[in-house]
Amino acid sequence: MLAQELIRTKRDGGALSAEEIAFFVKGLADGSVSEGQVSALAMAVFFKGLTIDERVALTLAMRDSGDVLDWSDIEAPVLDKHSTGGVGDNVSLMLAPALAACGAAVPMISGRGLGHTGGTLDKFDSIPGYQTQPDNALFKKVVKEVGCAVIGQTGNLAPADKRFYGIRDVTATVESIDLITASILSKKLAAGLQGLVLDVKWGTGAFMASLEEARGLAESLVLVANGAGLKTTALLTDMNEPLASAAGNAIEMQNAVDFLKGTAVDNRLWDITVAQGGELLATGNLAPSAEAGCDMMRAAFESGQAAEKFAQMVHALGGPADFMDKSEVYLAKAPVQAPIYARHEGVVTGIDARAVGVAVVELGGGRKVAADVIDPSVGLVELAGIGNSVDADAPLAIVHAKSEADAEQAAIAVRNAYTVGAAADVIDRPCVVERIAP
Repeated sequence: MLAQELIRTKRDGGALSAEEIAFFVKGLADGSVSEGQVSALAMAVFFKGLTIDERVALTLAMRDSGDVLDWSDIEAPVLDKHSTGGVGDNVSLMLAPALAACGAAVPMISGRGLGHTGGTLDKFDSIPGYQTQPDNALFKKVVKEVGCAVIGQTGNLAPADKRFYGIRDVTATVESIDLITASILSKKLAAGLQGLVLDVKWGTGAFMASLEEARGLAESLVLVANGAGLKTTALLTDMNEPLASAAGNAIEMQNAVDFLKGTAVDNRLWDITVAQGGELLATGNLAPSAEAGCDMMRAAFESGQAAEKFAQMVHALGGPADFMDKSEVYLAKAPVQAPIYARHEGVVTGIDARAVGVAVVELGGGRKVAADVIDPSVGLVELAGIGNSVDADAPLAIVHAKSEADAEQAAIAVRNAYTVGAAADVIDRPCVVERIAP
């Protein structure tokens, strides 16, 4: 086969066979297909699209370009989730241990921050000693003994996707739903999962700004995942405001500890975490229905079993044994903490969640370039939600910064991100908008 002939076929709107796609992906992995050819195919796909069969073939070929984890020695169903990213989205921190407490095995391979969104691994890096990049032997040991492990992608999981994404990133072809689908799912399939729930977000803080765009991506992901043999459902969730009342790395970790211990629980975060867990427990046949699964999730949190699993996981991956009891001692704290007040009193009627996320990045809580070192201590806490009253006693947020100047800049950004008006202008949006099943 010739790569240029495959490019020509797709350029002219034709469909590629599974064998042709496998040939191209092999070339991605071993370098025999040039960067120019990869760019050309990506652009052809961007404009002409892929059929569902082509998306499945691309996903499977990229999965098979590297290692595929084997969990056959674990009797529990192997489950995980994927979020398309948002602000204050620390669901994974609570979801993984709660699922483990309910009898699932959760090998959660997570990523770092991307753009204005926070990364799960960056949050775990705020725990002293925690290994986000253990070897496969330790990863498997922790999943088997504790029930869950949250780590970063190993070097040889879907390596073809890593090269493909890098080229797409510099050729303006990232936004293709077809290629996004294959990229996300190839890594999840390589993780050896038996069940997956997708949290596809829409709104001001999401990569998909409209509900229609999010629904299109969710439908593609569910069709392709199930077509590739991975039982999958998706939830469309609202990201028109930060999900947690905290945004930042050590800050969101402390928020998760408070959630797990039951000392402070954000309502929207609770609803979405329980909903995702309910879906997965039903998918893994640990619950007869998603509703029954939600009941199991609530019990795991309220009994303290989820908190216990989290503590066990942190210690097994190198963190402090007493982290849950002394998290505030171990997590870094910013030297400057100051309230941010609205320009006038009223009720929060809208939030540009993306702008809130960018403010955290500007504080040093995210990366402007890949080589940037994150400051885990900075961010925003006590973020006011839509419908909350703000006045001289109730701020929009409290900023944690490394300097007074940074805090002042963040205050300007946060004020600009919030719309404050009358209670009558508040639009009540459900957290979980829609469920998409095969």
